Amino acid sequence: QVQVAESGGGLVQAGGSLRLSCAASGRTFSSYYMGWFRQAPGKEREFVASISWNGGSTYYADSVKGRFTIARDNVKNTVYLQMNSLKPEDTAVYYCAAKGAKYYSGYLYRINEYDYWGQGTQVTVSS
Repeated sequence: QVQVAESGGGLVQAGGSLRLSCAASGRTFSSYYMGWFRQAPGKEREFVASISWNGGSTYYADSVKGRFTIARDNVKNTVYLQMNSLKPEDTAVYYCAAKGAKYYSGYLYRINEYDYWGQGTQVTVSS
């Protein structure tokens, strides 16, 4: 069982930056594939970025490519999402998710491919 908790959300002006953190429990965190998703009001939850168990593979949605960076620190059991050049359309609740299968490195972007979810953190970008 893995528990994840997001932090770092807030209000920022367009063009600004935020760094989200996702702290995970469990001694096997370093073997889990991790992802970030977001859900804007009235819209479906969508994939943002993901990272393999050792950080060797990362994937991004086209809408954030070049602006967002996902990274992990397996010593601290934490995954990060650095968000730069933020736009009003990035406003959403951001969720961290973990896949239970260990040592996976493929591209996972579907909600049902992840097993554990956090409660989310609100990111609001003003114009």
